[in-house]
Amino acid sequence: MSIDRRQFLKLVGASTVAGIGGAAVLNGLRNNGLEAAQTSPDPRSLKGAGEVTRWGFVVDMSKLNSEDYQKCIDACHSIHNVPDMGGLPEEIRKKQEVKWIWTDNFERTFPTAPEDTYQNIELKEKNFFLFCNHCAKPACVRVCPTKATFKRKDGIVMQDMHRCIGCRFCMAACPFGARSFNWRDPRGKDDKGQPFIKPEKENKEYPTRMIGVVEKCTLCFERLAKGMQPACAEVSNGAIVFGDLEDPNSEVRKIIASKYTIRRKPELGTQPSIYYVIGGGEHAG
Repeated sequence: MSIDRRQFLKLVGASTVAGIGGAAVLNGLRNNGLEAAQTSPDPRSLKGAGEVTRWGFVVDMSKLNSEDYQKCIDACHSIHNVPDMGGLPEEIRKKQEVKWIWTDNFERTFPTAPEDTYQNIELKEKNFFLFCNHCAKPACVRVCPTKATFKRKDGIVMQDMHRCIGCRFCMAACPFGARSFNWRDPRGKDDKGQPFIKPEKENKEYPTRMIGVVEKCTLCFERLAKGMQPACAEVSNGAIVFGDLEDPNSEVRKIIASKYTIRRKPELGTQPSIYYVIGGGEHAG
């Protein structure tokens, strides 16, 4: 069964008039074959089909500087044709920008961390990389009515832009602000006539999106299928380490076991797959 956003809204509207609960409507959609398919395994993949249990990142903040941040962001956004809203007025840009990877300070990255009077000042003022956390128990997946967002067997939380109807339930459910909505046509131009996706930078091998859909980091699943690292990890000079969190012999597990790491909002129970090594310098590990 296929359904577009107009059909979905008609169905929801009709159910409201008839007095049918929203849960019944969504269950009806799920029972009619809307389960999103897994990406077909590729023999070139980073690990063989069925070998990976849960992909994840470890981000070592001591190895990052301002140039590294921008290099990683540019690599991710250029490969995935993320529209650049930098030409819009500042107030509009902040509300309509699209981002897969970005930075923010300690307080906003870890807002529920206990206040510590003696905490390192440099750490408090440091910028942290933010991405989709590819949670083991993702809230976004539970609320998506069309299963446009779904979790693969290897732990990657995907976003099917063709299936997305733009309801933004996933954005409301995500506690990490990791999703962006295309308020404008990402293939369009700003008020000065500059394209949001520069023709000379467009990656013809990755699809561009359309207005009215949600997008986010997908852990470079298309690169993993070819045996490549995620773009940000590849250019991070070792600051972003990628691997299987369920493999005790993987590099990510060894770092987590030997260094002090934290995750964002662990108390919410979503179990993020992104770990941060937050310092200690020569005393760490």
